Amino acid sequence: MADFLSDADFDQYRKLIYDESGITFSATNRAILESRLKERLREKSINHVSEYFSMLLKDKEELKLMLDSVTTNLTRFFRNQPHFDALINFVIPEVLKLKKARGETKIKVWSAGCSTGEEPYTLAMIFRDKLPAPYTAEIVASDISLKSLMVGKSGFYPDTRIVGIPDPYLTRFFDRQNNGYQAKPDLMSMIRFDYHNLKHDSGQRGFDILFCRNVLIYFDEAAQKAVIDRFWEAMSPKSYLFIGHSESLFGMKTGFEFLKTDWACLYQKNT
Repeated sequence: MADFLSDADFDQYRKLIYDESGITFSATNRAILESRLKERLREKSINHVSEYFSMLLKDKEELKLMLDSVTTNLTRFFRNQPHFDALINFVIPEVLKLKKARGETKIKVWSAGCSTGEEPYTLAMIFRDKLPAPYTAEIVASDISLKSLMVGKSGFYPDTRIVGIPDPYLTRFFDRQNNGYQAKPDLMSMIRFDYHNLKHDSGQRGFDILFCRNVLIYFDEAAQKAVIDRFWEAMSPKSYLFIGHSESLFGMKTGFEFLKTDWACLYQKNT
């Protein structure tokens, strides 16, 4: 079993990962890549990184599994509360005004890089609680990790994972089961979990609100710009974009306008 990546191997792997996903591995996170690759080699009973690389070039399913293994799936319910405060107090009222003017009742939302589903379920709870009739929300939750998507699709979270959900929401939207909580069917029905690589166009259009938080940090400048341009195409006029608090579109040539609300900063597709 190879226990390290040579510089040539490292360059080969990080180019493949970048070409396939836009995710960038630098010298500082080389150890993470190495440890994840070791796991895949053990899983496949392969001894050499070069042999595994050859497999990746031929086997698209294994390539998906490898990309899944190198992504970081850190998330929690109501992560970065100010974003949700801005959603409730500013974005939802503005979107409702637009919907009323257009004679529409459905709000389309995309949670891109949704990991194990805590973000889209947070959004679903907020929309179920805050939207007046006849308005409804339809949430697309996408990720490059099939393993994470399966967790989200199941709607079950152990006790350790439900930290952050307000008690009234937990009682209203989840059922106690075994050592955790199961999302109720009416909440789950609002979300469609979907495998998607942000390197490519999703083909979907007309999103009113898009959350893509703490994902762009894994991309270099060129890949970030390409992702943001694809988001622009997927979003409707006057729609809203939330990115991570450590991420910014500053210096990037996009059509998005920076918005500073009383609760948090976000962006608007202001055509």
